[in-house]
Amino acid sequence: MCDREASGIIAGMVVGERIRALREEKKITRGDLQQRTGLQRTYIWRVEHGYTVPAIETLEKFARGLKVPIYRFFYEGIGRPPLVPVNESGGLWGADGKEKKMLGKFRRYLAQLNESERSLLLYLGEEMARRKKAKANK
Repeated sequence: MCDREASGIIAGMVVGERIRALREEKKITRGDLQQRTGLQRTYIWRVEHGYTVPAIETLEKFARGLKVPIYRFFYEGIGRPPLVPVNESGGLWGADGKEKKMLGKFRRYLAQLNESERSLLLYLGEEMARRKKAKANK
């Protein structure tokens, strides 16, 4: 199994486990969630057990069906996750100016990718981060 497959399986398992935990916490059956989301019960089962990694559009359906913000699938803390400044000036990258325009284009292009292309992009990003970290540790 390659790193890309492993990272996709792990990501799918974590998201699926959180979806399942939220569903059970709210005492919602898969059948109820099927009616709320329009997703097949078998598909919901596959996501919850980590066999399928849902697209962002599907995660939005799960969030609406469970009546939770989408970040709850990725963040375990209480309340909203803190916003973290990611540029040198201390501001949030993409909040204004050229960065905002670039982020808008990036979002539009990402929305056009299929699942395998998203997986490849994620793998490339992980690989770039790993190499940068390895280089910094030298």
